[in-house]
Amino acid sequence: MQFQQLQYFVAVAETRHFTRAAELVHVAQPSLSQQIRSLEHELGAELFRRARGNITLTDAGEALLPLARRILADADTARQEVQELAQLRRGRVRLGATPSLCTGLLPDVLRAFHDRYPGIRLLIEEGGSHDLVRELARGALDLALVVLPLPTPSPALTTVELLREKLVVVSSPHSPAPGRGGADRPVRIKDLAGERLVMFRHGYDLRELTVAACRAEGFEPDFAVEGGEMDAVLGFVRAGLGVAVVPHMVAVRSAPGLRVTPLARPGLHRTIALAHRSDVAPPRAARELQRMLLDR
Repeated sequence: MQFQQLQYFVAVAETRHFTRAAELVHVAQPSLSQQIRSLEHELGAELFRRARGNITLTDAGEALLPLARRILADADTARQEVQELAQLRRGRVRLGATPSLCTGLLPDVLRAFHDRYPGIRLLIEEGGSHDLVRELARGALDLALVVLPLPTPSPALTTVELLREKLVVVSSPHSPAPGRGGADRPVRIKDLAGERLVMFRHGYDLRELTVAACRAEGFEPDFAVEGGEMDAVLGFVRAGLGVAVVPHMVAVRSAPGLRVTPLARPGLHRTIALAHRSDVAPPRAARELQRMLLDR
């Protein structure tokens, strides 16, 4: 099995077309087809069902695809590692984080990292913890900031707890304070039974945490608006559409136009961890960013 054959296989699997795949990898179509046939011969199984104008993966092809993608991603990571110059003058870091962490935790850390290593490209991917774990596993990310516990525990990942962050309630200062109390009075979770919530989309860690807390108090939350990302949720709250439960760091950074009310003890918290694959060491630049995050 040759590395080039895996490249050709992934190209065909993603385009579902031999000619377009050949153009993608800059090789003549007959040569690509020959390499795919050689790969199938080596593996002893057909990888594609070939019908005129319709290319689909066989069961063997479906099994090989995630492995091939991971091998190619690891090779790309190795290439990047070898090509980095001394003292981190160039390279890249692929970092995944939930949108709330991109708003609250990352800006200051990334600014400090960029000031120290201006030649390092920072590639940021926003997503929920479930999506980020999947991207880590297939080699598309070097590091990810995720919320613990992970939706699907993975022995292939190493996680290091970074911080435990409290959650607060944000509302419009032009609307009554949540919980029918004063602006500075802590709100109990059960007080949210009388509030309309601006809620994040499905798959968002904060959505699951908030809904679970409300159900633990014996009520289903009432959504005024649902389906947004962090910036949209904060905008809807400023407009007076409802209240939202958000991380304290996000609330502090987004304070203009928002009332921030603490949650009564024991409150709500979330645990943030830094994750990377256990079987592959992060590239040098990623390890430096990891150190800065852990030392913050």
